[in-house]
Amino acid sequence: MGTAKKGHIEKLLKNADNAIQEGIKKAEEILSDAVEFGTMTAKQASKTSKELQSQAKKEKKLLEKKGIARITEGMTVAKNITSNTHDDLEILKKLGKLRKSEVITEKEFQSKKKKILDRI
Repeated sequence: MGTAKKGHIEKLLKNADNAIQEGIKKAEEILSDAVEFGTMTAKQASKTSKELQSQAKKEKKLLEKKGIARITEGMTVAKNITSNTHDDLEILKKLGKLRKSEVITEKEFQSKKKKILDRI
């Protein structure tokens, strides 16, 4: 019986060894797949990162253009307001002189003055 037991043990060990070898083979396949998937994921992440950076640069340029346009527009409006105010004050001075020299009446002067001051 010793030989029969020995034969069963050898068969059991051989089956266990085969099972271990199959497990190792499957683990290697899974690990290889995982590495391949990780590589694909890293490549996709890199591609997405580059796309996002490109999009961010485009949006930055667009915002800069819009900002510069708004600043320019604001400066133009400010210049026009300043210029118009200066012109209006000059007109008031001239109207005052016309009133003093009686070219226009007090009523005409007050009417024009009101219109000018309403604009300012």
